[in-house]
Amino acid sequence: MDGEGGSFGLAKTAAVKLSEMGERTKQLGSAMKDPHQQKRIILVIVCVALLLDNMLYMVIVPIIPDYLADLESEQSEHVHLVLHPNTSSANSTNQDKSNKDNLDIQIGVLFASKAILQLLVNPLSGTFIDRVGYDIPLLIGLTVMFVSTCIFAFAENYATLFAARSLQGLGSAFADTSGFAMIADKYTEETERSRALGISLAFISFGSLVAPPFGGILYEFAGKRVPFIVLASVCLADGVLLLTVIKPFSNRTRENMPVGTPIYRLMIDPYIAVVAGALTVANIPLAFLEPTIANWMESTMHSTQWEMGLTWLPAFFPHILGVYITVKLAAKNPHLQWFYGALGMVIIGASSCTVPACKTFGQLIAPLCGICFGIALVDTALLPTLAFLVDVRHVSVYGGVYAIADISYSIAYAMGPIVAGQIVHNLGFVQLNLGMGLVNVLYAPALLLLRNVCQMKPSYSERDNLLDEAPQGLYDTIKMEEVRGKKKGYSTAGNCLSVDENGFDPFRAQQSSAPEYT
Repeated sequence: MDGEGGSFGLAKTAAVKLSEMGERTKQLGSAMKDPHQQKRIILVIVCVALLLDNMLYMVIVPIIPDYLADLESEQSEHVHLVLHPNTSSANSTNQDKSNKDNLDIQIGVLFASKAILQLLVNPLSGTFIDRVGYDIPLLIGLTVMFVSTCIFAFAENYATLFAARSLQGLGSAFADTSGFAMIADKYTEETERSRALGISLAFISFGSLVAPPFGGILYEFAGKRVPFIVLASVCLADGVLLLTVIKPFSNRTRENMPVGTPIYRLMIDPYIAVVAGALTVANIPLAFLEPTIANWMESTMHSTQWEMGLTWLPAFFPHILGVYITVKLAAKNPHLQWFYGALGMVIIGASSCTVPACKTFGQLIAPLCGICFGIALVDTALLPTLAFLVDVRHVSVYGGVYAIADISYSIAYAMGPIVAGQIVHNLGFVQLNLGMGLVNVLYAPALLLLRNVCQMKPSYSERDNLLDEAPQGLYDTIKMEEVRGKKKGYSTAGNCLSVDENGFDPFRAQQSSAPEYT
């Protein structure tokens, strides 16, 4: 009887658990039907993807140099014993110096390979995202990142590590671009969009700053594979959540959406070009200092390993503060986004120029915090501005424009590990920082070009008023009819599909027999 009672109790417990899981599934399903809850769940999925991408980018910082040095020493020792068993100690010292220089080059190329491939793939990924929507490319990006992370975990030579790092750049080109574009698409109201993009930037910052200590501690006590296996597991969970919640292969709502503006036309838009240039210039100090500041600290300050390891950690807090302040200011004065970006560039420039003057670790924290605070102002102000520019000057499809933003970041981080070391070697660390600071300060006035554009509304866009060519396709035709109707004082709602304040949405309009206003 006791056995039967125990079996009955286990069966009852299992039934209760299944019932609870069913209830949770129903709650999740009902949450996805609620647009507000749907946006929150999508934001969580995107933020986790961005967090993973930046953790994968930075987690190798404390792992790969030490791991490659061990591989290099094992190989060189083996070759040395086989080919030169009686070589003198002087020749051995010269060989060690040559191996160190070769190792530095290998590390720089490995770090830059991700951004280089991301830079090359982004024009194609942006076009692909505009054609198929945002959810499938995000799933592709997470899948590629999962595969690359697994390869990193089990790689045992430089070629495999290089392939994994490059593959991560391919995944980032899809995941980052589709993630930002999905947020811009779901959050159409400017204040909400700025807040959502600000949250995603906070996750990016957290991932970049927490990854080095996370990777270093696990590498020290659990080995090389463990940090990558942990990140691969989180990546897999995020992909499963995406499949479960959004169901990308069954959601074909983007098939009837207007075709996005080709990426080459977005690139030659002067306003988008100015924003893209600002994103590149603002991120150059961070991208160039990351691979060079540790050696400078060791040679000038005689800093310890823990000081060099914690160099950027205090800067996390002013970065979050900058995101928060910019979101609040943008909510009150959205037409001043250009000013917040310009102010951020001036702060970055001034902070970069003061870095070489620091003599202690405590003094160095202040300018590094200033750089990260300024980057937060620039990114938080200008990323929503890109979506706004697409709304008012092009078609409200965001894959191409956020591919351009990703290209801007990739340019900075592709050059950093390769170019920064050469500049320091040829000109010096002081000249590097003065040059970066001067470029930021001189570029800031260029954002004045956005002053008048930021005061536009999507329904009175420059595209409506200055369209000097025949309308191409359904989108331009309806927008032109809307403008003509407003000029003549009558509504064209009876003759064409509805056009709301945030741009044309033909899928929703075609789903209903009557015009729909949102």
